[in-house]
Amino acid sequence: MKTDIKIFSGTASLSLAQKIAHAIGRPLGQMNHYNFSDGEMQVSYEESIRGQNVFLIQSTMPPADNLMELLLMIDAAKRASAHYIIAVVPYFGYARQDRKDQPRVAIGAKLVADMIAAAGAHRVITMDLHADQIQGFFDVPVDHLYASTIFLPYIQSLNLDNLAIAAPDMGASKRANAYAKHLKADLIICYKQRTKANAVDHITAIGDVEGKNVILIDDLVDTANTLCKASDMMIERGAKSVRAMATHGVLSGNAFENLEKSKITELVITDTIPLKRTSSKIKVLSVADLFAKVINSVHNYESISSNFII
Repeated sequence: MKTDIKIFSGTASLSLAQKIAHAIGRPLGQMNHYNFSDGEMQVSYEESIRGQNVFLIQSTMPPADNLMELLLMIDAAKRASAHYIIAVVPYFGYARQDRKDQPRVAIGAKLVADMIAAAGAHRVITMDLHADQIQGFFDVPVDHLYASTIFLPYIQSLNLDNLAIAAPDMGASKRANAYAKHLKADLIICYKQRTKANAVDHITAIGDVEGKNVILIDDLVDTANTLCKASDMMIERGAKSVRAMATHGVLSGNAFENLEKSKITELVITDTIPLKRTSSKIKVLSVADLFAKVINSVHNYESISSNFII
C-alpha cells in the first residue's frame, strides 16, 4: 500500500492550514470539531486515514483549549490507524516556561512536549521556539524552523542604510547576532530591568544607536511593552528609524494601543498566530510556503536543510 499524505487543521490555525494545503496542492482534510454545552471538545476524522502520513496543523497559544484540541486530534489519528502522525505546531505555547527560574514553578514547555508525545505524535514541526534547547524536551524528532528564511529577504528589500540589528533583551542576543552577522550590520543589545512579567521598569542600549536604522529581532511579541520602550529609547538617542520583527504575534493586553502610541515605524510578524485585529503599524508575512516545503520533504524522506538561511 502506498502511503499518502493527509493534512488536517485545528480550529486555531485554520487560515494558515488552508494556505499550507494550497501550497502543497492538496485539499484540507475533513474533520468534525464538536463542543458539548459544558465546553468539552470532541474531534473526529470524516475520511479514512488508515495507513496514511497525517499532518495535524495547530498552534497552541492560549486558551488551553487549543492545546487540548491538538492532543485529541493526535489521539484520534492514532486510534484511526494512521501510519505516521506529525504535529505541525507553528507556535509552540508554554515555551517561555523552559526552566525552573524560581522555587516551586512548573517547567511548562517540558510538560507540553511530554503530552504531545504521549498522545501519539511521531514527529513535531515547529518554528522559532523561545529557547532552542526545548527541542531536547521531546522524545520524538523535532524539525525546528526559523523565520529568518522569511525575514532576511524582507530586510534586504528595504534597502536601509546604516542598518543596525538590535536585541530587545539579553535573551534575544543570540538570534540578533546571527542576523547582524549575515547582514554585516552593527549589533545593539538592550538591557531591561523588570520586577514582574510583562512590566519593564527601565531599558537602555549597549551599542551605537545614533543615525542608525534599527531593526529589533525577537521570537515573539506579547504586550509589545519591551519593543515599544526600546524603540522610543532609541529614537530619543538619535536613531533614524526603528522597526521590529517577531515571529509570533501573541499581541495580548494593550499591545495594539502600545504600538500605536510608540515611535516604532513597523512591526513585522508571521501568521503562526492569527492576527486579532489590523493595525497600520503591523505587517504580516506568511510562513505557509516554508511549512509546505518542509511537510513535502518530511513526507518524502528528504533533507530539509536547504530551507535554513541562519
